[in-house]
Amino acid sequence: MSRPLLVVRPEPGNSFTVASARALGLTAVAAPLFEIEPVGWTEPSVERFDALLLGSGNAIRYGGPGLAALTGLPAYTVGEATADAARQAGFDVAGSGSSGLAELIPKLAADGRRRVLRVAGEEHVELDPPPGMSVETVVAYRARALALPEAARASLENKAVVLLHSAAAARHFAALCERARLAKSDIALACLGARIAEAAGSGWHEVRIAPDPTDSALLALAADMCQSP
Repeated sequence: MSRPLLVVRPEPGNSFTVASARALGLTAVAAPLFEIEPVGWTEPSVERFDALLLGSGNAIRYGGPGLAALTGLPAYTVGEATADAARQAGFDVAGSGSSGLAELIPKLAADGRRRVLRVAGEEHVELDPPPGMSVETVVAYRARALALPEAARASLENKAVVLLHSAAAARHFAALCERARLAKSDIALACLGARIAEAAGSGWHEVRIAPDPTDSALLALAADMCQSP
């Protein structure tokens, strides 16, 4: 008998991942542990920058009027879904990567971008641009933590595999399990990256990291874990 798969990422990504998991024949349970909400911000003068960096579709969904004022900047995005959303919002996508924002820094440098504006969430990874390049970050959204749904607790008591897409989700999920006195030794974690696995801490039945930081690679890993005894 296969383990259930618990998907805790916020919407709209949760529904997409659950549908993809079910298409693979997995028993996927939707249990978002965060709700994304906008943060008020004032866009800096567009003339100060020569490129825009977008690490998530949330920057586009929650950027508001400030983001619309930046469509004249060439955009660099993480993931094709974010690139598509940027194009639909009126941006010219000059570059896209699949392994995180750090992957895009060499591309920005090669294209001669020196003054980069990054639109990010409240929790974000710090970047280390090369000499001659500056990256200014503005926060346009935040993730509000939610309680553990009853459906999630039932799955966890049935030895679920949990998908973790961020370090914040890993920390929050671990805290919820401890608060609810759930047996971590019965729960397996499928993590999008090593930083996420580290944030989850120890004591789990199994912790594995996707070979590539993509949803498809994470789901393939989870499918294998769900079949493991």
